[in-house]
Amino acid sequence: MWKNAIEDAMLKIKQNIIKHPGKLPHIIEGQRYEWGDNDDWIEGFYTGMMWLAYEYGEDPFYKEAAESFLANFKDRLDRHVVLDHHDIGFLYSLSAVAQWRVTGSEEARALALQAADRLVARWRPQMGMIQAWGKEGDPENGGRIIIDCLLNLPLLFWAHEQTGDSTYYDIALQHALKSQKFLVRGDGSSYHTFYFNPENGNALRGGTHQGYQDGSTWTRGQAWGIYGFALAYRYTKLDTFLDTSKRLARYFIERLPEDGVVYWDFDVPVEEGTPRDSSASAIVACGLLELLDVMDQEDPDRVAFGEALKASMASLVTGYATTDLPDAEGLLKHGSYHVRGDRAPDDYMIWGDYYYLEALVRLDKGIKGYWYE
Repeated sequence: MWKNAIEDAMLKIKQNIIKHPGKLPHIIEGQRYEWGDNDDWIEGFYTGMMWLAYEYGEDPFYKEAAESFLANFKDRLDRHVVLDHHDIGFLYSLSAVAQWRVTGSEEARALALQAADRLVARWRPQMGMIQAWGKEGDPENGGRIIIDCLLNLPLLFWAHEQTGDSTYYDIALQHALKSQKFLVRGDGSSYHTFYFNPENGNALRGGTHQGYQDGSTWTRGQAWGIYGFALAYRYTKLDTFLDTSKRLARYFIERLPEDGVVYWDFDVPVEEGTPRDSSASAIVACGLLELLDVMDQEDPDRVAFGEALKASMASLVTGYATTDLPDAEGLLKHGSYHVRGDRAPDDYMIWGDYYYLEALVRLDKGIKGYWYE
């Protein structure tokens, strides 16, 4: 099952590279991507897919395509093109770090360290957190964290490993602890976002940006938490992060629909036409693979996590993948971006494509992506 799905993904990635040379995908409605410049938070997922494709099949076509974008990512960082957010980790872990891991490129390594410094610049010591969005002092976002940032922290952990500079590690650790304390609820659910007073760091309130309502559990946010805390454990070996990832995973698994692929929020009323989010399930598949890799063999959650992983991936491959659409630009149908904001509620999501492919190649060949060695 996995090999056929991977072969289909390889073909679609190659078709996109040929049809849209030098361009990067952006989310738009209409079951397609809009191809343009490097000015969003999502472009790294596309280069990450190229590196996965190269590692899997060793076809130099994908390597050359991925390498051709490094100068583009360097230019973006040098010119500060729309980088007032924490997603620097998403952008550069899956472009520069990925290239360094696969090829040993010193140019890519230097760019990744430069990107890590840019992320460090978003550290707000008075609040003990990395500011998610906006410039420092932004009236709306100056004291805001969001759960997505957990997947940006590996860039800092990697920079610490490369340089020995504890600043990177300390900032990543403190932000992960802050996220654990304020974004994870007692029942294992999560807030998408949390606000602090920028002047004194006092906690204000939890909320959401893309979920159903402030007290609900946005499924993609829960997914970021599962994978993010598992990766935090990988780097720190602190059991508290492993336990948190497992709690989030149990909450997610216990609320899966019959076909194993989630709706866009766990608390939204499910009616005919309620959007799914295949991208959330793809992220969780990677998170479960990571958990299964680091958990003890005797861990009582192993069986449930393994069964959920297989069921969800089988459903994604047979019911959500675009294997029946040879000209499709995306790999997964029925992803949602911002349902409440009526932005691409049922379309292709490039991050969903990336994590789906990461899970597939990890299942088939043990290729783990670019979040750690």
